[in-house]
Amino acid sequence: MTQTALVNAHVLTAHGWHDDATVIVADGVIHAITDPAHIAAGIARHDLSGRILLPGFIDCQVNGGGGVLFNDEPTVDGIRAIGAAHRRFGTTGFLPTLISDAIDKMRVAIAAADAAIADGVPGVLGIHLEGPFISRERKGVHTAKYLHVPDAAELRLAASLQRGVTLLTLAPECVAPAAIHGLAEAGVIVSAGHSNADYATVRASLDAGVRGFTHLYNAMSPLASRAPGVVGAALDDTESWCGVIVDGHHVDPASLRVAIKAKPRGKVFLVTDAMPPVGADDPSFVLDGETITARDGICQTASGTLAGSALDMITAVRNTVRLLGLPLEEAARMASTYPAEFLGLGASHGRIEAGYHADFTVIDQAMKVTETWIDGVPQAA
Repeated sequence: MTQTALVNAHVLTAHGWHDDATVIVADGVIHAITDPAHIAAGIARHDLSGRILLPGFIDCQVNGGGGVLFNDEPTVDGIRAIGAAHRRFGTTGFLPTLISDAIDKMRVAIAAADAAIADGVPGVLGIHLEGPFISRERKGVHTAKYLHVPDAAELRLAASLQRGVTLLTLAPECVAPAAIHGLAEAGVIVSAGHSNADYATVRASLDAGVRGFTHLYNAMSPLASRAPGVVGAALDDTESWCGVIVDGHHVDPASLRVAIKAKPRGKVFLVTDAMPPVGADDPSFVLDGETITARDGICQTASGTLAGSALDMITAVRNTVRLLGLPLEEAARMASTYPAEFLGLGASHGRIEAGYHADFTVIDQAMKVTETWIDGVPQAA
């Protein structure tokens, strides 16, 4: 058993900060967290020089990166390139996300995610199917021609991934509670999003098995005095999780602070909704024939519609500290521990604790990523 000791670090463990703790890694798993004086002879040391060791970031919504859009390259190589781009920003686990597309494209994308996991592509945890079973009224940048109510065969396809996690974003008004229950029973994590549903419809979907909400506030019916909508249902429910895009553009910081106060601790987590410009030199890309450009950190169509983001995960963490006033330890958990729990991976990912995957994000005092580790292996930028 090969062991490595990460030494001289300020470590965010499952129980809080530990100064100058030593994390011992063996065969891709955290073996122990101990005092430097207790390192056995012969164990290789990796000196972090007083930097901050965090659980590796987990991003449930990654449409692209490194100039690659998953819809255009639903292949193992495409997933590998997207993951490599996001590792530079601390992401050690991610779901490649397919924006609403043809059913045949969904089939190809699911096969690619399955093959990527089988091939050991670093960081890939499964797939996120964002649509096409969503509302035309709240479609955002999704292409209307792909949006529809699913039939039984399409629901079986959505649940067909053999390895890893499947996250499916759907609009509750487009999929019956019985079908949602069937998806949940099949192991699919169902999230409500791109929805114009009323409160009662969302409440019924939560009772049927909806587990969370995709990019809270965006592309969903808002909270109003006599019409709570999707946002009201999300904030009212204590059991569900909410992903949020903290880029300073998608949602006003005050609205995000309200959500964090409304939900139980641990139920709000960070996502990037990242597009190809993240980790790439070219600020533009094409989505279903329409050119989208990132300017000042905002991905927009020519008409001004938001189209994903140019956000990376370490920037989301910094924004959570700067814009929302949360301490670094909570922002880091929103990028690691809480998404792991949402995905049902809370017993193996998202914490620096013995027995967990040795996935780490190392940052300096300026909150810039200096190293990422996946399954105990340092990853090249």
